[in-house]
Amino acid sequence: MFDVVSHHVRALRPKQWVKNVFVFGAVIFAQRLTDQAALLASALAFAAFACVSSSIYLINDTLDYEHDRVHPKKSKRPIAAGLVQRKTAVALSLALTPLGIGLGYALNPATAAVLGVYYVTNLAYSTKLKHIAVVDVFIIAFGFLLRVVAGAMAISVPVSAWLLVTSFFFALFMAFGKRRGELDALGDNAAAHRANLADVSVAFVDQAISALTAMTVMSYALYTIDAEVIRRLGTDALVLTVPLALFGVLRYLHQVHLGRGGSPTSLVLTDRGLQLSGLVWLVMVIAFVYLDVQLGLITSPLQAAAPTP
Repeated sequence: MFDVVSHHVRALRPKQWVKNVFVFGAVIFAQRLTDQAALLASALAFAAFACVSSSIYLINDTLDYEHDRVHPKKSKRPIAAGLVQRKTAVALSLALTPLGIGLGYALNPATAAVLGVYYVTNLAYSTKLKHIAVVDVFIIAFGFLLRVVAGAMAISVPVSAWLLVTSFFFALFMAFGKRRGELDALGDNAAAHRANLADVSVAFVDQAISALTAMTVMSYALYTIDAEVIRRLGTDALVLTVPLALFGVLRYLHQVHLGRGGSPTSLVLTDRGLQLSGLVWLVMVIAFVYLDVQLGLITSPLQAAAPTP
């Protein structure tokens, strides 16, 4: 009995729920981390995305049953391995979808709407769009963007354009990194597992990753020195976190080139370098933002216009 339950839980891909931490971006940068109501709302948004994303994973693994069986790692997934029946997976998916969207609606209709958009776009991804090169990674990145938006909707705060841009570039960077890992791991069998891999080359993916590496770090760096951001957050010290952000991005890229980037989630959950840099970055951000640290490192437009005494 325990094994049966374990197989069904694994079919939900709970490790992938780590992606849903993006919903907490708004509560951190809106300076609501000490607000218990906002934290609870963000936690509910996280749970809602866990339900809806697991619903999509069940559908995706059911549809990809034959292709996953030729993949060295995905063949061990419960559905591909025959440990969970496909009709059972569909039934679980049909139960989880309204549960997740219902949790979102309990917060507010806007959050439920974002979850609905996430479900529809990812259902389209699972049935058709994942077979179209480049479009597939944009859908993945859009899913991360929706998590950020849902986090903001859940606590009723405006969505930061900088947060959206940086999150989108970062998600695209990781998605292309995953494709790079798949091309490395599957070699000549890549197209048998995912048809769109026949339409991309390692050289193309590497060029995309190079561009997105620069775009991700630069957008975050510009965010930290933006005068309006400094005024709103009350700190000019966030620029000190840019080297850590760069280290994290390059560390991930290094692991991809070592052949360990097939699953970004697994890499994040196992690589101590990524975990340590992420933890230190988070601690620094919280300390700077919530303690209103002012280092005088950046001159605001108002300060620049003031006459020298």
